[in-house]
Formats: sequence, C-alpha cells, structure tokens
Amino acid sequence: MKPGRQSVILEIISQQDIETQNQLLRALEARGIKSTQATLSRDIKDMRLVKELGQNGKYRYTAAPAQPVADDFTQRLRKIFKESVVSYDVAQNLFVIRTLPGLAPAACSAIDGMEVKGLVGTLAGDDTAFLAMKDNEAAQALFHEIEMLF
Repeated sequence: MKPGRQSVILEIISQQDIETQNQLLRALEARGIKSTQATLSRDIKDMRLVKELGQNGKYRYTAAPAQPVADDFTQRLRKIFKESVVSYDVAQNLFVIRTLPGLAPAACSAIDGMEVKGLVGTLAGDDTAFLAMKDNEAAQALFHEIEMLF
C-alpha cells in the first residue's frame, strides 16, 4: 500500500506542479487513493520530497536529488566509529568490531542498512559485533576501507 501510494505521488509531482499537501491529497483522490494529511506528510518526509521554485515562479514539490551512496556510507560509518567503536580486526572472512558497552547492536543495525559489498550478515553481543563477509577478500576490503577513513 505504502510503496504503491508513494509511487503514485512521484508520478503526480513529475506531471503536475503541486504546491501544497492539500493539492497532492486531491490529486491522489482523483486517482482513487485515499489518504490523510498526516500519512501524506510522513510520505513526503520518507521520500525526501522538497519544494523548488518552478518555471511559473511558484514553489512545487519535487524529489530531492539522490545523494551519492559512497558519501552517505562514508559519513555514517565514520560517525558510528567515532562514537562507539573501540577496535576492529579481521579473522578470515569475519570482521570483528569491539564497541563501548551496549553499542554493538546499534553498530550492526547501522551497518546492515548500508549495503556493504560482500556482507552476508551481522551478529551483535553487548560490546562485540561479528560481520560475516562472503569471503576473506571481502573482509580485507572492508578492513582497508575503514583504515582509509581514519
């Protein structure tokens, strides 16, 4: 339901100049999709829609330009490590991260959402996280990438 609605929202804002949430609600209703203002507001936030100045001099909703994945990955990983990681090392295809007490689950959760190449899965204890990599080379590549960050 949500992905379908958001897909229609993107279609609408690409075809029409939509200035307000009320206009967007009416456009959705015209396509047979009922929604509330609160739901629409969450969709706008989730989809990172922004208002830009249109050719007619009025502001309209548009999709924000995509941020490069590599920059996002780098910034998130750097923040995680600065705030919680004590040490890290490689043991064959396992990447082991030691964190401050209680922060290993947060580190794993963030890493899971980053689409790390070669990552098979993560397992977190209280202060230790294990990242299972596809092979030894993937683990070494992640190690070198993190070394370059610092």
